[in-house]
Amino acid sequence: MITYEDISRRAKVLLEFCEYPAVQYKVKFSILDVPYEDSELSLLRKAFLKSDIVEEMYQTQDSYGGWGRFQSKDYSVKAKIPTSSVGIERCLYIGLTVEDRDILFMAEEYLKELLLGTSHEKIWEKNERAVPWHRAMVCNLLEAITPNSPVCDETWHQWLFIAGRAYEDGEYSYERDKAAQHEVFLTRESRLVPMQSELLLKRREEISGSLEDAMLRHLGRHACENGYFWDKTPDRLPEKFRYDKTRRWFKTFNYINQFRGSALYLKGAVDWIMENAREDGLWDWGPQIKDPWGYFGYFSCNRNYKHNQVVDCTVEILDFLKHYIDNNTAL
Repeated sequence: MITYEDISRRAKVLLEFCEYPAVQYKVKFSILDVPYEDSELSLLRKAFLKSDIVEEMYQTQDSYGGWGRFQSKDYSVKAKIPTSSVGIERCLYIGLTVEDRDILFMAEEYLKELLLGTSHEKIWEKNERAVPWHRAMVCNLLEAITPNSPVCDETWHQWLFIAGRAYEDGEYSYERDKAAQHEVFLTRESRLVPMQSELLLKRREEISGSLEDAMLRHLGRHACENGYFWDKTPDRLPEKFRYDKTRRWFKTFNYINQFRGSALYLKGAVDWIMENAREDGLWDWGPQIKDPWGYFGYFSCNRNYKHNQVVDCTVEILDFLKHYIDNNTAL
């Protein structure tokens, strides 16, 4: 079993390999769990908040607090950050909090207005499933910025009720899920809004361990066997780690890894990752592809492409492994 010591050792190698402030801050704050109030981290934060990666998010944020439309890309605008949801996820990933500058503070206000229906932007489509689906997406980001956000209470409890019905005997039931969604959302379609497990787990302390285990064994197994993102599944890992599509597996890895006990489906994937590290302990998956994970996963705006390639890959893997250990320790 991989340990925190393994992560710490690899993280320190990366800190020596790359002195860029955004990388140093992400590794120390998000992976090594250095407290926010730590004096050395506070000093480093000053450089991080002035780095090009943070400045880019600040300069591209619009006056409403977003980065264009919430989810649907506006192809008439050649924006580096294609949607507001991607922009907010990126801010969270690099380590920004609502206390840092005013980027996530403005983003939080933008999301609240969307949820309350007072925004300049309307995202509620005619499809009856779109309303509860989009509300859950907005709440998921709000809860990531400020946990236990009161404006999300109703939505979170709706999904707790639905999940409780769908998994009430420990096994998933489509019919019970459908009945609960029809009751809560007043929908009529046989197609359902996907189970909002990520939102539910934002308040993990309020749901039972048996419910989380049931979701893992249903949703995690499905993702492992059939894929969450195209055909990239832990059951069918490539022979070679280093090639231009390797990072696409991480969408599935991270989806399964949201649950405690994720080793049930990810142990082989973690072994594969650890076996494919470079001699210095870092990772390089080869040329990156321009999809939402390859294009926006960068940590530096400098022109040393191969250097960035190693940094981006290693940060993403360490971030995944950190959550993997958190979710599989002391079970």
